[in-house]
Amino acid sequence: MPAKMFSDGEMVMGRWPGSQLYYEVRVTGYNKSTQLYAVKYKDGTELNLKESDVKPLNYFKTKKRSISRQRSRSRSRSPARTQTPKRSTSRGREAKKPVQKEEVQKKDPPTTKFIHQLQENSTNSKTTPVTDFKEEKEENNTKKTYRVVEIVDGVPLANGKKLQYRINAFYAFLLCGAALAAALYNEVNLSYIHNNLLQLAISAMVFSLVLSIYLYLRSWHVPTDELAAGGNSGSFVYDFFIGRELNPRIKNFDLKYFCELRPGLMGWVVINLGLLFAEMEMQQRDVPSLAMILVNSFQLLYVMDALWNEEAILTTMDIVHDGFGYMLAFGDLVWVPFVYSLQAFYLVNHPNELTWPVALTIIALNTVGYIIFRGANSQKNAFRRNPHDPKLAHLKTIPTATGRSLIVSGWWGFVRHPNYLGDLIMALAWSLPCGFNHIIPYFYIIYFTCLLVHREARDEHQCRKKYGVAWNKYCQQVRYRIFPYVY
Repeated sequence: MPAKMFSDGEMVMGRWPGSQLYYEVRVTGYNKSTQLYAVKYKDGTELNLKESDVKPLNYFKTKKRSISRQRSRSRSRSPARTQTPKRSTSRGREAKKPVQKEEVQKKDPPTTKFIHQLQENSTNSKTTPVTDFKEEKEENNTKKTYRVVEIVDGVPLANGKKLQYRINAFYAFLLCGAALAAALYNEVNLSYIHNNLLQLAISAMVFSLVLSIYLYLRSWHVPTDELAAGGNSGSFVYDFFIGRELNPRIKNFDLKYFCELRPGLMGWVVINLGLLFAEMEMQQRDVPSLAMILVNSFQLLYVMDALWNEEAILTTMDIVHDGFGYMLAFGDLVWVPFVYSLQAFYLVNHPNELTWPVALTIIALNTVGYIIFRGANSQKNAFRRNPHDPKLAHLKTIPTATGRSLIVSGWWGFVRHPNYLGDLIMALAWSLPCGFNHIIPYFYIIYFTCLLVHREARDEHQCRKKYGVAWNKYCQQVRYRIFPYVY
């Protein structure tokens, strides 16, 4: 393992991620496992940098002196040399311009003007349509077919890389729906899912365990900078659970990104549909109960929204920070489809007849939750794509040293995590159709509240570390985290 070059507390020059700009920073620590230096900028922002992005304080001064000596020698080595005539071509003019690979800034992080330039550049290069060309020869003639695939860049990772992702989850969902329609047309009995739910759950558990073992073994054969920051602790149990490798891929197939949305969410919908037919069969009904229809409709809307807005998941902690281990594998393949369908599972054997006034009240509650959830996420995603969009001109923001701004008005001026608030309101609406005779239908909202409160605490820690002083200003203006006037 290479020796540590810089000591804690030492002032050095640190490269700003995604640019060639260097700033004075203080070394605050060193992670031997990831070989990353923890540094702190003058505005309080804390980042982890590779050793190649950290230079001694006098590095650039020494470099400039050596360059000036070389230039002076080259000028004086031939006193009788002839002057090369100037060329009027554009190539000649460009050749005379000095090329400077590294710019040095010793005072403050990027100015607001520079921040806007970074945001515009990242916005313009975020989504890249890629056209694949296929040639087929038919009777000595060349026939070209075109297939357009939307490719989206992920956020910059700690190692400076940007991964690319294919956005096609919603089309995969439509394909799944077509397969279900074909099954129903051919009179396939979907209540089979309810009758064999335990066997299906056990199979998913076994598969997630085998996948986790594979992920752990392959993580020992990848470069160190591709490991998750928290997944290389040295403890077998913890690293196996949390995941060592950040974004495991088989060629261009991203395992974590695929499991995050497709099998779990689509499986959730398929299980719900099977439980709907099971209720009709067991309760000898010609049509599903109103409660079952509401639960299926609410959760179907939620899944379709997630798949349609697939790109938004690229900025979540699961993709950016957490490794892919047993925790996410079990959560994506087992927990989501089999636990999130508890309301529909309960209604199969415990029918609850709703009156229309009660049903309309629950629909209104779910609508309010969805409006908050979708409005907050759409506002955030639109701002990330183009912060200078005239439609967003009414939003108040706080600039940060990372090149991004924090929204302090609109949905994000109401509470710090309005999307979590909308999520919890919808979760309550999913449970209410089941009545109040048992706690099982309410397990989801109890668990989800604990999950989001814990995730919010992790978000706070990451944001305070990333945005420094700017995050403290944001918290002063937006006091409540999830529940207004409560928490």
